[in-house]
Amino acid sequence: MESLSAESEALSPSATRAEPAGRPERAMRPPQPATAVRTNAALIAFAFTALCYELIGLPLLLGAAGGPTLALLATLAPVVLATPIHWGLIHEGIHGQLARDRRANEWLARVLAIGLAMPFDAVRFGHLMHHRFTREPFDRPDVHDASGPRWRRRIAYYARLMGGLYVAELLLPLLAFMPVRLARAIIARGVGAHGREGVQVQRLFANHAADPVRRRRARRDWLASLALYAASFALYGKAWPVLLAAMYLRGLWLSIADNLPHYGVALDEPGRARDFRVPRGLGVVLMNHHLHRQHHLHPTLPWTALPALAHAEGAARAEARAGYVSAALHQFKGLQPGVDPG
Repeated sequence: MESLSAESEALSPSATRAEPAGRPERAMRPPQPATAVRTNAALIAFAFTALCYELIGLPLLLGAAGGPTLALLATLAPVVLATPIHWGLIHEGIHGQLARDRRANEWLARVLAIGLAMPFDAVRFGHLMHHRFTREPFDRPDVHDASGPRWRRRIAYYARLMGGLYVAELLLPLLAFMPVRLARAIIARGVGAHGREGVQVQRLFANHAADPVRRRRARRDWLASLALYAASFALYGKAWPVLLAAMYLRGLWLSIADNLPHYGVALDEPGRARDFRVPRGLGVVLMNHHLHRQHHLHPTLPWTALPALAHAEGAARAEARAGYVSAALHQFKGLQPGVDPG
C-alpha cells in the first residue's frame, strides 16, 4: 500500500498548492460552474470532431482524391490548431474542472488523453507534482545545474523542445509492461534526487511507477491509443506520412508550450510562472494557458476565471507582460544559468 499512499500524498490538495508551504492560496470566488461546464462541452465536441477528422475523415478524403493534394494538406492546419484546446481540456480534467460529476470528469479526460496518445494517469500525476514542486530541480529543463556536461544538457533541452517531450509521453507507458523493479529504477534515475525536496520527489515518482492499479490502467490506455492510431495509419495507406506529420506538429506544440510559462523564472517570482499577452480571441484557443501565473496562484479555479483575475491586477502589470509568441520563440535562446533568487 506504500505506492497508493504516496500517490494520495502527491494528489492531495496540498499537492496543487501554487506557492511554498506557509503561503496559502488567496481566496477567490469562482464563476458560475454552469458557464464553464457549457463552454467545456462545446470545446469537447470541437476537439473530438477535429480528432475524428484527423484519424478518419482526412484519410478518406485523401483516398477519394487519389493521394495528398495541397488543398487537403492545408486542412491539417485547423487540426494542429485544435491541439491547445484538446490539451487544455485534459488539463481541466486533471484539476477536476472538466465536468461537474467526478466520474464524468475522469472518463472524459481519460478518453481525450487516449485520443492524443498521452498516458493520462502519468500526465496527471506529473502535472500535479509540477504544481507542488514548481521549478524544483526535476522541474526546470531550461536550467543548467552543473550536474553534467553542458553540451549534453543543451542537446537534451533542444530535443525536448522540438517534440521530444511528446515522444517521451508516447513511450512512457512502456514502463508499465516492464518488471516493477526496473520501472522504478528508470524513473528514479530520470527524476533524480537533487535539491531540498529531491528525495521525496524521487520517491513519489518511483512509487507511482510501481503502483499496480496505475500500471494496469497505463497498459489499457496505451493499447487503446495504439489500436486507434494503428487503424488510422492503415486507413491512410500510402499517405501515412500525412498522419505522422500531423502527430509531430501536435507534439511540437505540446513540447514548446510545456515549459513556456516557466522559462527562466526565478523561485521568488509569484506562482513561479508568468502571464503573457495574446490578441483578443486567442485566449479561448489557448484555454487561457497564457495566464499561467494566475493558474498557479489559483489552481482550483476553472480556466474561464483566469481573465478576471488578470484584469484585477491592473493595467500596469498587463502592459509588462510579454507576448505569447515572442516568449515561445525566446525559449530557443537555450539554457539559463539558474533560477535561485539573487
